Amino acid sequence: MKEIVKPLMQWYAKHARTLPWRSDPTPYHVWLSEIMLQQTRVEAVIGYYDRFLEELPDGQSLAAVSEERLLKLWEGLGYYNRARNLQKAAVQICEQYQGKFPESYEEWLALPGIGAYTAGAVTSIAFGKKEAAVDGNVYRIYTRLYADDTEISKTAFQRNVRETIKEALPEGAGRFNQALMDLGALICIPNGEPHCSMCPVAEFCKARKQGTMQCYPVKKTKKERKLEQRTIFVIEYQGKYMIRKRPEKGLLAGMWELPGQEQHMSLEEIRDWTSEWDLSGDIQLLGRAKHIFSHVEWHMLGYGIHLREIPDQLQAEGIFCDVQTLREQYSIPTAFAYYLQSL
Repeated sequence: MKEIVKPLMQWYAKHARTLPWRSDPTPYHVWLSEIMLQQTRVEAVIGYYDRFLEELPDGQSLAAVSEERLLKLWEGLGYYNRARNLQKAAVQICEQYQGKFPESYEEWLALPGIGAYTAGAVTSIAFGKKEAAVDGNVYRIYTRLYADDTEISKTAFQRNVRETIKEALPEGAGRFNQALMDLGALICIPNGEPHCSMCPVAEFCKARKQGTMQCYPVKKTKKERKLEQRTIFVIEYQGKYMIRKRPEKGLLAGMWELPGQEQHMSLEEIRDWTSEWDLSGDIQLLGRAKHIFSHVEWHMLGYGIHLREIPDQLQAEGIFCDVQTLREQYSIPTAFAYYLQSL
């Protein structure tokens, strides 16, 4: 690992990606970018990052914003607990550190939503601390360099990788950590053939010598996703559409959604369900859609329902708002994007 430091840093000096958070690597900028980048592609994050900073330029403004507005700013990035934990940590920084960002790895690790990788990234990049930042990119590089077939979710393996990299860290640990990130993103890629002919550390790579690059890293077999059928309703009254809040626990906790039911309902079942409602037209079939979460896959069937008046049960269950208000003020998960297009 120590042998790759010099050639990797030379390569990074010429080929580093130009990213907005790198131009001004304050603790807030690095932290925000790292949380946004979890389970999200860099290309998708850049626009969100810029818009987020326009409205919430520092930790104090993040701590003070309403959850509704926070989630609206986060809308489309998914994994909304990342945003909630971001705010919880900002509140804790304001209360515990008087708004000044802590500098030690241990202090960052104690904040909500912060794991070993994020703590290492923030403290090394923003404060110059000699801390490793080990994510999926780094596990892939490491296992290929060493031809290590250990299953990478094992705690002992992860600890060993962090310790090995920490021992090899040069001065400017933050730049080295970012060089590893870029190597994994641009050269030692996860899907498809890695670009070994362009790799600055290829001569040190055991997997390349063996021709077994794509055998690494070894991952735990994923469980099959649970398939769930859902019926989605686009319910309209005088140009306003119904949305409701999901339960505070579980999938998409506390988010706004288009109302729905478990399982697919036939047109006859929906007519029975709405038999006492005063409808202004036929029930419309809006088509089928699919959305994939990490462990669950929704197969959806949508219907449009137009009302002359709002039944009491719907008044109690949600709210009605016009399209502009809905799009500007309420955060609705992308799972419903197909049906939102019909508004």
